[in-house]
Amino acid sequence: MGAYRIIGGRPLEGAVAIHGAKNSVLPILAATLVCGGQYTIDNCPEISDVETAFEILRSLGCTARREGARAFVDTGAAEEREIPEELMRKMRAAIIFLGALLARFGTARLSAPGGCVLGQRPIDLHILGLRLMGADCEYDGETLRCKGDRLRGCTVALPFPSVGATENLLLAALACEGETTICNAAREPEIGDLIGFLCACGAKIDGAGTSVLRVDGGKPLHGTKYTVMPDRMEAATYLAAAAATRGRLVLQGAEPAHLRAVTETLERGGCEIARRPGEIIVRCDRLTAVSPIITAPYDGFPTDAQAPVMAAMATAEGVSVFEETIFSDRMRHVPALRAMGARITATERHAVVTGVRGLHGAEVEATDLRGGAAMVIAALRAEGESRITKTEHMERGYASFVRSLRACGAQIEST
Repeated sequence: MGAYRIIGGRPLEGAVAIHGAKNSVLPILAATLVCGGQYTIDNCPEISDVETAFEILRSLGCTARREGARAFVDTGAAEEREIPEELMRKMRAAIIFLGALLARFGTARLSAPGGCVLGQRPIDLHILGLRLMGADCEYDGETLRCKGDRLRGCTVALPFPSVGATENLLLAALACEGETTICNAAREPEIGDLIGFLCACGAKIDGAGTSVLRVDGGKPLHGTKYTVMPDRMEAATYLAAAAATRGRLVLQGAEPAHLRAVTETLERGGCEIARRPGEIIVRCDRLTAVSPIITAPYDGFPTDAQAPVMAAMATAEGVSVFEETIFSDRMRHVPALRAMGARITATERHAVVTGVRGLHGAEVEATDLRGGAAMVIAALRAEGESRITKTEHMERGYASFVRSLRACGAQIEST
């Protein structure tokens, strides 16, 4: 079990290169299975979730390797229809291989996915759409078996704009006869990136960036070279860290349009933010409370930024109110922030943060990817030494995290 040792109290100053998006590259890697070709994927982040996706592809008979930020994948020899349970347990995004397996082979068998514990995250919307396409989906204990030899185009109206369900249905729709329409589809930029990749492979998909997607199924697909978009959640984390430490950071490679909800929130709190093509500059000398901060599907305030921004608001002047509308158990970082001196009253979906003058070091345990990042941010602000354990959570989604923070003046080391 890894740990970070952090001595806080220093503002972050410098430049950070934003890596490829975790929530984009994982569905893209799953999508390579559908087409059965050779792929070169640039801006592929060096994170443990990507390594797990590589392991899944290899378990299915594919080859996958990397050279720095470039990944090489060949799915032509894939033949397995089942993902080993131990790999499914490693990450939540493994469920995206369901639609890919159905599109490639007409059958799939997998167990419940793992990943961060953020409350109930059922896959009923995934199964709803697949059944409308003609797939037979049944549970055998904790194992899901799906079969769809001849999927057909249809209209799927999602009750909620689920990112995972939208991705799975997009992949399955590639094998459908005729047109599939997905209504109330997720509009996150990562969905647009997946569509961009699929279109580069020969797919015909209309509606990227909107809530209605139309997929003309049955098109011949092929390998391609593709560059993954920058990680907006990594960028949001560094924005929150700059605000918390009253620092100044240049985020190189960030896409300002993808972060509008976060940057506008921090600007209301007193941060100075400049936006240029492929770059965001943030400076914070004084931070005041912002309320309410309500998570929502894109282009609302992202749930993945809730914990990091809460850590920043822990030392803002005034009272901030957070409302979590996406996941039922995404306040698990609150006890750790309290241990560092934050004044937070929280329920399952709400938190009231009364800013304090300063935080102090403590030993805490990361609960999940973004909650762990919030603890790092609080430790960077705190006076004294902090120790954060279970850093494998952060390694799932942040490439070169310690190295990037150290380059900006943070006293942080892995132990």
